[in-house]
Amino acid sequence: MSRGTIRARGKSGKSWEIKFDAGTLPNGRRDTRYHTAHGTKRDAQKRLTELLAELDKGTLVDPNKTTVKEWFESWLGPAPEPGKEPVLPAGLKSLKVAERYRQLAADQVFPHLGTMALQKLKPIHVENLHKTLLERGGKTGKPLAARTVGHVHRLLHRGLERAVRVEILTRNVASGVSPPPVEDGEVEILEAGQLALVLKALEGHVLHPFVELDLATGMRRGELLALAWSVLDLDGCTLEVTRSVEETDWGLRLKPPKSKAGRRTLTFPASTAAVLREHRKKQLEQRIALGLGKPGPDALVFCNPDGSLIAPSWLSYTWRNACDSLKLPKVIFHALRHSHASALIAAGLDVVAVSKRMGHASPSITLRVYAHLFDKRSDAGAAAAIEAAMRTQGKR
Repeated sequence: MSRGTIRARGKSGKSWEIKFDAGTLPNGRRDTRYHTAHGTKRDAQKRLTELLAELDKGTLVDPNKTTVKEWFESWLGPAPEPGKEPVLPAGLKSLKVAERYRQLAADQVFPHLGTMALQKLKPIHVENLHKTLLERGGKTGKPLAARTVGHVHRLLHRGLERAVRVEILTRNVASGVSPPPVEDGEVEILEAGQLALVLKALEGHVLHPFVELDLATGMRRGELLALAWSVLDLDGCTLEVTRSVEETDWGLRLKPPKSKAGRRTLTFPASTAAVLREHRKKQLEQRIALGLGKPGPDALVFCNPDGSLIAPSWLSYTWRNACDSLKLPKVIFHALRHSHASALIAAGLDVVAVSKRMGHASPSITLRVYAHLFDKRSDAGAAAAIEAAMRTQGKR
């Protein structure tokens, strides 16, 4: 007995209605499915066979009229309410990323794909979205930067992958589409001769211990602000990176590293340990003067007088002011991390060692970010090597 039927739609002979029985629904009624096939009747019969095979394997997706907008709103959820513990969307580890994804979805995805049925989304729609955003996706119809379009693509990919996991979709149509290429510019750094001058100028300034430790370890801004005295060994000159401070519209929170590689042990110079000892002494004196007593076992190395978290934005803002008032090189605070990496590369450390130190998930990330620094070192070495080969005479 046939498990499905095919009948022509219209008089063209190129559109067909496929009807088949998919079993019994929870309410006891028969689950009758309808699909449309285009082409010849043989094409429609082939499609019916494929649908029945998917049904037998348990991979057939239920008909669903959920739109792209409805799906992404349900996945990302509403913005967390002040005072309530935020709930992260499935598959995401960062509240900041979720916040950014909500903004990108509302501004760049929903206006173009929001009303489309999620199951009707095809790779060509993703490609067309890229093209539209690059041409007129910004405010007032201006072109959107390729890097931002890449963020939109990542949002689509992760949201569609989630739909595949919960079997709303059978495939992720964003997987076969590449985001627009982005030209990576050279990172901003302090030159080797500037490091000592910057630290000298900051002596006595509130930022001195921050900058000292950042230049010594290359930690990310949030990692620096999440560091506790309990994971810092001043005698052994080591520390453990286990978490980071995240700043969102909801507020400040501690979060785990972005990847397994982000959790790492770092060494630092004895001179940096001396600066941190002085910082701890001043921190204790300030607490006692304010009547706060000694800090608890989980006290932060860098915090507000009451022990609360410092916002990463405060660190960047205070650094910019220091650059102006002390006539320091005009670079962003993150450039200190890049300066640390630059010093490691100049000292001859290989890319794997630098990658581990920086907490990158893969050495390929290190190469992409610091390629120009490795290139300079490699080229200089190549010149010396060929000089030796050309001028050294062997035995005859």
